[in-house]
Amino acid sequence: MNELTEIYEEYGEQVFKYLYVLCRNTDIAEELTQETFYQAVRSIDSYNGKCKMSVWLCQIAKYTYYKYVDKQVKQPQSSDLAYQIPSAESHIIESENKITLYRKIHLLEEPFKEIVLLRILGALSFKEIGEIYQK
Repeated sequence: MNELTEIYEEYGEQVFKYLYVLCRNTDIAEELTQETFYQAVRSIDSYNGKCKMSVWLCQIAKYTYYKYVDKQVKQPQSSDLAYQIPSAESHIIESENKITLYRKIHLLEEPFKEIVLLRILGALSFKEIGEIYQK
């Protein structure tokens, strides 16, 4: 049981963030994180170690999210569904926001421009970026 607690402490936040990106709702992401770890405990014997534990957990999280969305689609009266399935209007707004953001990034001077791009597009941590710049 202690090993399972360690796994949750090490990967819980990462799984939560992954689910939050999918559903854009903190409460739902927390609920799905708990369900993900419940499913992981139930199927821990199937983990063969061929991939990282975080990858395995995120796969479980992805399927847990898909099951949740399927359930919500079958019951469309739920107001939470709007958080999972963005409208065409929200896609357009998000696209416009991205264009505005990238225009502003383009105007930055070096090395700030590269640092922001490494952080956003490269998904590097500040520590990794610091190592690249030897700072």
